[in-house]
Amino acid sequence: MSIGIRKMLRCGFDRMVQFRAIRRFARNQNGATAVEFGMIAVPFLGLMFAIIETAMVFFAGQIFETATADTARLIMTGQAQNSSPPLTQSTFKDKVCTRLVALFDCANGMYVDVRNYTAFSSADISRPLDSERKLVNNFVYQPGGPGDIVVVRLIYPWPVHLSMLDLGLADMAGNKRLLMATAVFRNEPY
Repeated sequence: MSIGIRKMLRCGFDRMVQFRAIRRFARNQNGATAVEFGMIAVPFLGLMFAIIETAMVFFAGQIFETATADTARLIMTGQAQNSSPPLTQSTFKDKVCTRLVALFDCANGMYVDVRNYTAFSSADISRPLDSERKLVNNFVYQPGGPGDIVVVRLIYPWPVHLSMLDLGLADMAGNKRLLMATAVFRNEPY
């Protein structure tokens, strides 16, 4: 009988030691900060990168709008039509690229669409995307003459890198956002 009592005491003592070890482990704060940061690091970094990418898209859009307004003045004042030789679509695109920063790949990604119209109501400023959200490349260069109504559209497919978070930034196929800047005006009587 003394062997049975010893076993029971030893089991009770072992349980007390385990319980004390568990309590001691629960009270120990060493490394708690690292564990807590490990739990929130992925959502925190994802949120930070999403904020940075969204800011970059809006910053690039503002630069694009400014470049469009600046170069559209070349057409509005007749400088593009009266230069020697007159500007073509590619030389007008080069003028735009001199006003853009290194964020844009002018050689491979930017498109220029310049059209003239007889009335403001007939001007087309729609997004050049098809039903599959792909770019429809039917762009022309028609700067018009004095008094003509002109629409200058610059189009750039901006790559979206954090498409896995589905921020709503990618509105084109291939995880890209369509940056489009438009200027609508009547040419001056140059």
